[in-house]
Amino acid sequence: MTREKFDVVILGGGNAGIGVTGPVRRTGMSVAMIEARDLGGTCPNRGCTPKKVLVAAGHALHEIDRAAVHHILVGKPRLDWAALIDRERALIRDIPSGLARAMEKRGVQVIEGNATFAAPATIRVGNRLLQADHIVVATGSKPRPLPIPGAELMITSDEILSDRVLPGSAIFIGGGVISFELGHVYARAGVQVTILEALPQLLPAMDVNAVERLRAESERIGIGFRTGVAVKRIERTDGKLRVLFTSDGFEQVAEADRVVNGAGRVANIDALDLAAGEVVHDHGRVAVDDYLRSVSNPRVHVCGGAFASSPQLSPLATYEGDIVGRNIVEGAKHSPDYEGMATAVYTVPALATVGLTEAAARQKGLSVDVHVNDMLGWFSAKTCGETVAWSKIIVDRATGRVVGAHFIGHEGQELINVFGLAIKFGITARQLKDQVYAYPTFSADIKHMFAHA
Repeated sequence: MTREKFDVVILGGGNAGIGVTGPVRRTGMSVAMIEARDLGGTCPNRGCTPKKVLVAAGHALHEIDRAAVHHILVGKPRLDWAALIDRERALIRDIPSGLARAMEKRGVQVIEGNATFAAPATIRVGNRLLQADHIVVATGSKPRPLPIPGAELMITSDEILSDRVLPGSAIFIGGGVISFELGHVYARAGVQVTILEALPQLLPAMDVNAVERLRAESERIGIGFRTGVAVKRIERTDGKLRVLFTSDGFEQVAEADRVVNGAGRVANIDALDLAAGEVVHDHGRVAVDDYLRSVSNPRVHVCGGAFASSPQLSPLATYEGDIVGRNIVEGAKHSPDYEGMATAVYTVPALATVGLTEAAARQKGLSVDVHVNDMLGWFSAKTCGETVAWSKIIVDRATGRVVGAHFIGHEGQELINVFGLAIKFGITARQLKDQVYAYPTFSADIKHMFAHA
């Protein structure tokens, strides 16, 4: 067994782990990065980046479908799914090798293999023992396992993003982000899509009215939903897959060519032998302090998808990685600030959100003005032939500050960043309304989204 010493050992070569390397390498610290699969992790290889290639195709199909609004006559489009998957694979093929060159240039030693704790300050990978002053757990996330008989028959988003055969029908188990985004891609491609959700509300962390609008638009393009269901088992039958579930006390059956695990993702930490590292954890969550350090072993830092307490977002992983890197260099000085960080569900059109939902604002005891706009009748929406254009802006009545914003359509995935800046830097609704925007743009509609401010 070979023993080696590093200042920093990073478990995981995704956005979070790479984010750590900048601050620590700038000070000359020695760094080893252990990655079991592809450098870059989930987002560029099996997540947001390849997914957006398919979403872009969905956008194109949506625009073709709306061509008649602009008096453009087109025939029924034909999507070559296999060629689309080949294009997506080609676009991401060189990401791991490009990142390997970047890490080499940065002076990071990349080690391929599966890492486990051997002791509180030691990592085992293959026949090597790496001792470090700081260990970073940045192992990302993995699909949430579902304790359902027949669960091995399900596929995940990984397979959707690599399968060159387009199914005729698909059932998604779980009504979260993955199911909505890939369900929209499939539906636009002509697949019969059904989404089954155990809870009463789809996308339960998001604003209920925004989700209602997205559900209506999803149903318009043919996606079926069942909420409040309990899936009992999955089985093969006559060349298809059958899902047996209960709803309203009755057992029901649905069949499809594919059944997809859309129940979200969990921290990928269960194979690290955290007990050997004296890292306290519970139900897949490492207990950390305000500086992203393990409360039981402060030489261990956690960031990105492995930190299950923050949203699993690629930019957030990079942000947390940078914080961990700076804390390693400067001491425990920096804590993450998630205020004003926007996110989007990349359906077609997208749902975008930042800050508090209306329910969360009221639960906090805030007195709020809620500005709801159905913008389909607005000139900008009619010009572009939008099928849904809706916003809800939540303003703290006492301060005039925006505390939440939610969009469906209307390029909300872009406009949401304006509201994220407003939340983070205290820009008031009055100031947003008084700003002069380029016209004609969707941004110019911001001033009209406040009934009074």
